[in-house]
Amino acid sequence: MATFHFDLVSPEKLLFSGDVNQVDVPGAEGDFGVLAGHAPFVTTVRPGILTLFNGGSALKVVVNGGFAEVNPQGLTVLADMAVPLDDFDRSELASQIKDAEEDVADEKDDWTRDKLAHKLDRLRALQAALGA
Repeated sequence: MATFHFDLVSPEKLLFSGDVNQVDVPGAEGDFGVLAGHAPFVTTVRPGILTLFNGGSALKVVVNGGFAEVNPQGLTVLADMAVPLDDFDRSELASQIKDAEEDVADEKDDWTRDKLAHKLDRLRALQAALGA
């Protein structure tokens, strides 16, 4: 199977850079898979699980938003947050959701409450994607 170059970058670090056979990305319009020779495009990434396939192995990474660009050189995903699934702390996510719910309930300013509600929606979407 043909390979292509893939970079996965988060604000903290470069999580992966190398050749892969396939990457499945949770895109804003739905999940999409990228293989070598994929048509160029740019999209946003929604909260979910990104899976990269390299040879016979697969690596699952929890992502919480960002951007993906497919171009002739390969695929680049700039993720707002990216953590390997095995290292992801689901109890911390549950705690963040509880805190966000309290923040939304306590906020008096409409604009700030809407911003907090959007953050809460993204956290819940990530929780749903994880099946938690």
